[in-house]
Amino acid sequence: MEAALLRGRPTDRPVSAPARFRIGDRVRAKNIHPTTHTRLPRYVRGRPGIIERLCGCHVFPDTNALQQGEYPQWLYTVRFDARDLWGPEADQLLKVSVDAWEPYLEPADQASLNGTLVRFVPPV
Repeated sequence: MEAALLRGRPTDRPVSAPARFRIGDRVRAKNIHPTTHTRLPRYVRGRPGIIERLCGCHVFPDTNALQQGEYPQWLYTVRFDARDLWGPEADQLLKVSVDAWEPYLEPADQASLNGTLVRFVPPV
């Protein structure tokens, strides 16, 4: 991700609020299905993971792609177990890491949204 970000103009932005999550926190990727741009892969939606890395604040692509503003958000690397993604037959040693913006995540103990459409609404 870092190399891809460096090819374009810098996307990192000043921090405006503390990160909601810390390394080691259990999170769940929200089960979102927006009709517009998102960078959250479908195969992790609704699945639990662990925060592996804090990547700083960056331009939020969901709003930026729609020319609604940059609205910088915290970016995290989240590690998912293959069995949580693809079921008990998946290799128990396989892990998948995904970079995910804070609006895509919720605490793992929070009720799953089960298909409810969730959109990031930028502040007015």
